[in-house]
Amino acid sequence: MNKLSSETVAFFVSLAVLSFVYGYASRQNGLFPDQLIRQAQQEASNLWYRPSLTTRVYDRHGVRIPDTSAMQPGLTFINSLWKGSKGWYPGFKLIDRHGEALHTWRVDRGALFPDSVDRRGDPEHKILHGSHLFPNGDVLFNAEYVGAVRIDACGEIRWRLPRGNHHSVERAEDGTFWIPGLSERARTRSDQYPDGFPGLDDPVWLDQIHHVSAEGTLLERINVLDVLYSNDLERYIVKAWQPQAGDDQPRATDITHLNDVEPLSSSMADEYPLFEAGDLLVSLRKISLVFVFDPATRTVKWYTSDPLIMQHDPDFVGDGWIGIFDNNRNFSDRGRMLGGSRIVAVQPRTDSLEIRFPTPRSELLYTDTQGMWQQLPNGNMLLAEAKAGRVLEVSPNGRTTWEWIIEPYDKLKVSRISEVSRHDLTRRTVASWPCSSVDSTRSSP
Repeated sequence: MNKLSSETVAFFVSLAVLSFVYGYASRQNGLFPDQLIRQAQQEASNLWYRPSLTTRVYDRHGVRIPDTSAMQPGLTFINSLWKGSKGWYPGFKLIDRHGEALHTWRVDRGALFPDSVDRRGDPEHKILHGSHLFPNGDVLFNAEYVGAVRIDACGEIRWRLPRGNHHSVERAEDGTFWIPGLSERARTRSDQYPDGFPGLDDPVWLDQIHHVSAEGTLLERINVLDVLYSNDLERYIVKAWQPQAGDDQPRATDITHLNDVEPLSSSMADEYPLFEAGDLLVSLRKISLVFVFDPATRTVKWYTSDPLIMQHDPDFVGDGWIGIFDNNRNFSDRGRMLGGSRIVAVQPRTDSLEIRFPTPRSELLYTDTQGMWQQLPNGNMLLAEAKAGRVLEVSPNGRTTWEWIIEPYDKLKVSRISEVSRHDLTRRTVASWPCSSVDSTRSSP
């Protein structure tokens, strides 16, 4: 009996070992049934995973216009997940003040980089993040942590840049672009620091600032950690990297989380005496740091951290001011402990600070991650409450002049707003784009 049991055990152990060996070999070499397993995993993942969804906050959707006379004219460009006749799809819409979609760009995430390996997950599950709308209807955008893509008004791909690009897309005066990117893998060193970054013993994702031509050629890469360490700002990194009480490992390899890079234009440079045209304004969310540096010399000319909490989208807004979408992240319900997200303005030359939103007349707006804003020509501000699927235009006194909320995905979920911007475009202009269905003879009410 004991002999039989030993033989039985040996048989099943051998079977398990052989199964493991074959399973590993099939996974590495694409042998049967690897393709069936991968397909089943993909289908199962598609059933539950929707990267662009978030918890629904509002029980309404569509447009609410408290004061049409106070709105900034133009059309609103929105990047999100949309409901179509064949299901939900990622893409972009250009809407008028009443919420009518005048143009739509549909994007197939899986077809953008079919041969690329994503640096931080499955490319088909990545959101479309930063974007830039061209006057002819082209759109340049990032498939998050995969690469940058330019499509035309019909949605056809013009060019691709598979360099782990993510977050913002900012156009310079010469027609080139500044876009965040990412190293191919987590690293502990760079060419500038071949012996490793002091204080960082484990690999981290190395955020990069990419300078990209209008045709999609990578012109230059700047390592963010190189800039910080060379300007005695590594204390922000080391502090964020330290494990918390009870942790055996550092909290994350995403140590900087670069989310915006914006060049200072020559037309505004005189208003910023500490800076020069072409200097770059940079936001690092994980360490709540915003700074301006010269991309040629890599010299940081100014920086601030207090009172920001995981901010996004700093902009040069004129008269020496820099406006910042401060997520003001906290773990209270809807961020009420600290009053929600806000627009913080700082003036480097005078070391002044203003809170421009909210005011006592403002509605609560809160998104713990993402979020962005735009200073409009008439003085209003366009705000994206990203994780509520809401866009808000407010007057300088904080009062709402226009609101748009995306159609909910279901009773509990709503699509995030990854990008929003107001453009000086008309129905007639959109009607001239390829693949446009707009009636140019009809005027918007």
